[in-house]
Amino acid sequence: MLKILRERFRQGYRTFPYLKKDPVIAERFRGRPQLPIEPCALDCHACRDACPYGAVQIDQGRIGIDLGLCTFCGDCATACPSGTLTFSCDHRLATRKRDDLRVGPAELQLAAALDKRMKKLFGRSLKLRQVSAGGCNACEADINVLGTLVFDLGRYGIQFVASPRHADGLLVTGPVTENMKSALLDTYAAVPEPKLVIASGACAIGGGPFRGSPEVNNGIGDLLPVDLYIPGCPPHPWTTLDGLLRLLGRLEGR
Repeated sequence: MLKILRERFRQGYRTFPYLKKDPVIAERFRGRPQLPIEPCALDCHACRDACPYGAVQIDQGRIGIDLGLCTFCGDCATACPSGTLTFSCDHRLATRKRDDLRVGPAELQLAAALDKRMKKLFGRSLKLRQVSAGGCNACEADINVLGTLVFDLGRYGIQFVASPRHADGLLVTGPVTENMKSALLDTYAAVPEPKLVIASGACAIGGGPFRGSPEVNNGIGDLLPVDLYIPGCPPHPWTTLDGLLRLLGRLEGR
């Protein structure tokens, strides 16, 4: 026991003071894309052609990216001969509306808080049931990280629960395979009203790499009413935490 206490004292306080301080993320992290305001002078379409999932669109020379389809692989930025398309280290990506994930040069419309009634219900205590609807386990692994002492999700009053009957909403990952479709709908039905639905990751939002397969549903958009979209493949834990806190009104004005 004394050895454990000495080691704990040596390690010090590890929980990051999020909200008071912005996290420092590795430079190799691909976050919010930075797109040119002016039409691309080259008009080569190299970025669009390099995207394996059709996330990059070009309209009259102006580049746009659908973050709901983007896996942040970086192939578009690598293929851009002029270097005008890049990814920043900005982890703030979550939105309330699916259309807000279709970004261009304009500022990304980050997630707004719940309405007054819902924020009063869930603002201080939010219980979520996580459903893996056919995912590869990458999103699930990074969601589990939120429970570690570095992120300490519970200090914000947010917890994951084992039963949907004890939950205030669902956090769904995966493209919703045919084998998981009925299970997802049954789980949603078991959550008492009022309830929230969060789509986490490219698969849950638009099908991800599995988009178009007859065995998946291309995400949950046409199955359940989604209150929060968290893009990424997988979303960084800071991206998920930022989205959840914005939904609860903890980051208004930031």
